[in-house]
Order: sequence, then C-alpha cells, then structure tokens
Amino acid sequence: MSRVAVITGAAGGLGGALAARLVTRGWQVWALDLPSPALDAMAGPQVTPLGLDLTEDAAVAEAAARITATTPAIDLVIHAAGITHIRALADSDLASHRRVMAINHFAAVALTRHLLPAVRRARGVHLAVSSVAGFAPLHHRTAYAASKHALEGFFKSLASEEAPHGVACLIAAPSFVATNPGRAEAQADGTARPGSASDGFDEMSPKAAADIILKGVVRRRAFIPAGRVAWASWWINRLSPALYARLMRRRIGG
Repeated sequence: MSRVAVITGAAGGLGGALAARLVTRGWQVWALDLPSPALDAMAGPQVTPLGLDLTEDAAVAEAAARITATTPAIDLVIHAAGITHIRALADSDLASHRRVMAINHFAAVALTRHLLPAVRRARGVHLAVSSVAGFAPLHHRTAYAASKHALEGFFKSLASEEAPHGVACLIAAPSFVATNPGRAEAQADGTARPGSASDGFDEMSPKAAADIILKGVVRRRAFIPAGRVAWASWWINRLSPALYARLMRRRIGG
C-alpha cells in the first residue's frame, strides 16, 4: 500500500520539489496551495491538488475532512507554505506582520490540529519547513523570523505530546533556496514569495534542498539543516550568538 503525504505550498519551488521526489518513490500526495494553473498541473495518478487559502479556518477544516475521508492514515505532513517579509520594522505596518504570522505559523497549527488523528494512525511525521531565521536573527526579517521561531517552538513542544503515539515532529531549516529569484518586492507591504530575496547568498536549488530534507525525514532527525549556510549558521549561533550577529550584519546588513 502506498504511503500518503500532505504538502502545503506544494505548487511552490521547494514544495513542488518535495512532492516530485515523493512521487518518484511511490507515495500518494495531497498537494495543497492557493488555486492556480501550476497547482492544477500537478494532478495525476499519484497527486491530488487541493486549492485553498490556508489562512481560512473553514477551508482548512474542509480540506482536512476531504483528505481523511479518503486516506484516514497519513504518513507525512509537510508544512512548506509560507511567505517572506523583507523590510525594516520602522518601515513596516502591523498588518503585514499579522499576514506573515497567519500564513507561516497559524496555518500550520490549524492543519496539524485537524490531521492529528490521521497521523497518529500511521505513526507518521509532521515536518515543518523553517529557516535559518527560525533559530537565529536575520536582518530586515523581524516578521519572518518571528513566524519561523513560533513554528519551531510549536513543533518542538508538540513533539513531546505526540511521542507516545509514535509520531515524530521534525524541523527542516534550509538556507537560501532560490525558488523565486528577483521577486523580493512583489508586494507593497514587503511580503514576497519565499526564495526571492536579493540579499541571499550561496543559494541552493529546491531539488537539492528536497533531497537533504527527505533524507532527514527517513532518519527521523528532529532538526534537519539543509545547505552549508544553514549548518554554519546553526553552529556559529550555538557557539557564539554575538559572533553570529556580527557576521550576519556584515554579510547582509548593508
């Protein structure tokens, strides 16, 4: 019997790469994202696309009900949906911060809650796609870093609740992934599609990041840094947060 995965942000670069990799391994994939031709194009024998706005509670509940009615046991839920926000706090408004939190954090919380029983039945995995900004500061990313810190805190805490059910909660922290290069200023409020930052460096492809992340999932590693920048940032920040902050400001602080 095929294993089943649910992926949010599935029509994006990293989400799409993760879906493609799982399909080649024989998985059945529920692909969740905003309605779009790109999402529709994913439809196939192993992929069922669901177009919805993950910030709408009723839509999330309806999608979860449809998924679990068809596949009552889910092996893997990947929370890859997200947006970035590249702007100084002094030039930001509260609405943009709330939007980032709604998409990057609360959408994952809502879907996780609805799918808890199904993942428990499979003794499966919740995988949160975080970022270097989820464990360390990042210049001009106050909203984005806050949302990723919240995401990590949520899943690290949920891990202890779900462990008795045989369920793992894992966190992937990719470094700069080039999924939407050159589109950093897509919105007037500073929000943009992930992977579009113009100040990124040593960028990796979505396929390379997906391969690293899925290897970590197979091993059920609680924390999966993906890329040289992610590994270096994790170690430096762990050993000397002050040194990390200085290096970060020098590299992308302008």
